[in-house]
Amino acid sequence: METSSSIESEWRTAVAAEKAEAEKPPCPVCSGMGFVVPDVPLGHPEYGRATPCECRRRDIKVRQMAGLRAASQLELLEDQTLESFIPEGIGLTEAKRRNLRMAYERCVEFAMDPSGWILLRGGYGCGKTHLAVAIANNRIAQNRPAIFTTVPDLLDFLRSSFAPNSQVGFDERFEQIRSAPLLILDDFGTESGTPWAREKLFQILNHRYNGRLPTVITTNYELEEIELRMRSRLVDPGLVHIVTILAPDFRRAGVDQEQSELSSLNLHFDQTFASFDLRQGALPRADQENLQRAYEIASSYAQGPEDWLAFTGPHGCGKTHLAAAIANHWRQQGYPVLFVGVPDLLDDLRATFSPDSTTSYSKRFKEIRAARYLILDDLGMESATNWAREKLYQIFDYRYNARLPTVITTATPFEELDSRLASRVLDPTHCTPFAIMAPWYRGGKTRGARKRSAR
Repeated sequence: METSSSIESEWRTAVAAEKAEAEKPPCPVCSGMGFVVPDVPLGHPEYGRATPCECRRRDIKVRQMAGLRAASQLELLEDQTLESFIPEGIGLTEAKRRNLRMAYERCVEFAMDPSGWILLRGGYGCGKTHLAVAIANNRIAQNRPAIFTTVPDLLDFLRSSFAPNSQVGFDERFEQIRSAPLLILDDFGTESGTPWAREKLFQILNHRYNGRLPTVITTNYELEEIELRMRSRLVDPGLVHIVTILAPDFRRAGVDQEQSELSSLNLHFDQTFASFDLRQGALPRADQENLQRAYEIASSYAQGPEDWLAFTGPHGCGKTHLAAAIANHWRQQGYPVLFVGVPDLLDDLRATFSPDSTTSYSKRFKEIRAARYLILDDLGMESATNWAREKLYQIFDYRYNARLPTVITTATPFEELDSRLASRVLDPTHCTPFAIMAPWYRGGKTRGARKRSAR
C-alpha cells in the first residue's frame, strides 16, 4: 500500500508535470509513442512485450491528481484562509470568544503539521467549514496535497466513476480518496442514508483510521446521532481531537441567537440564584433545611452539569425558580439553553403539522431532543394523550442514553409519572431526583432575605 509520504511526493510531481505538459518535448525514451519494448534477450518473459513508458505512467498520475483537485472544490473557496478568519468572532460573549480562539489555534497547529484527526463540531455558520477550508488552502499554499469536499459531493464523485464515459474506474478513484495525504470531509452526517453510501463512507474512515492518515471532519450533528461503527472511530482520544465550537451563526452577527424561538427563558430573566428566597425564619426547620438543600443541589449542578436533575414539589414551592436560575447561569456563561414548559413544547410540536408552519416537525423535534442544555418545566402526565406520552418518552430516552444535561420540574410525585418516564428519572446513575417540601409561596422578598440568599 502506498504511504502518505509517497502519495504526497507523487502529488507534487504530478502538479509540476501538469504545468509543463504543454511545453515539454517528445519523450526521448519512447519518442512520444507512450510505450517501449524492453531490450531483453530472446526467451526472456518480457521479450517483445510493449510496456507503458515512464512518461505515460506520469501522465496517468497527472490525470488522477487533476481529478482529485477538481473534486476538492478549493478554487471556489480560495478566500477562506486562516488569515481571513476572525478568531474573536463578532458580538460574542467572553466564553465564546475564548472557545472560538481555542478552535482557531488548534486548526493553525494542525495546518502547520497535520497529525491525527480533528473533528469540528458546531451549529450552522459557526465557522467550522471556514477553518476546515483554511487548513486545506494553507497546505496547498505550501505545495502540499489536500482534498476538501462535502460528504454528499464525495459520494457523487464516487458514483460518477460508474458512468460509461468516466476515464477513471471506481476502484482507482476510491483508492485516491481513502489514501489522500490529507482528507477534509465537510458536512459529515448530511450524506444519503443508503446502505451503499454508509458502507463506502465507513470504508474510507476505517482505512484512514487504521493508517492514522491526517483527516479533518466537520459536522453539526451530535455524536450520538452518528452511526455507531463510524462514531467509534470519531471518538478515539488517541487519534481524534474533538473541537466543539459554541459561536452562533457568523452571518447573523449582532442578532440575539442565544435562544430558540421555543424557549421562554426571557420570561424568567429575574429568576437567578441571587434572587432566590430561602425563606429563612418563615418555614419549619425541616422545610427550611429541605429548601436549603434544593438550592445547594441546583447551584452545584449549574456549576458542573452532568446527566439529569429533577425537582418535584407543590406549585409555587420554588422549583421553577431554581430551574430558571440554572438556565440563566448557563446562558450567562455563553451556552445555548432551551427552557420550555412541557405543555408549550407539546403544543409547538403539534403546530408544526399546520400547513402554515414555517418549521418542520422533524426539525423542531430534533432541536428539542438534542438541545445542548434542556430545561423541561411543569412535566405532568395527568391529561396527556398517547401521542404526547410517546413524544415525551422519545425525548427522555434519547437524552437518557446520550446523557445530555437535562433539568425537569414537576408537581407530580415521581412515582406517579408515566412508568417509562419515571424509570428514567428515578435511575440514580443518570438522574438526581429531589422532592421540595416547602409549601406554596408568593410572598415578597425582605431585605434580610435578599442578603441571606445572595450569600
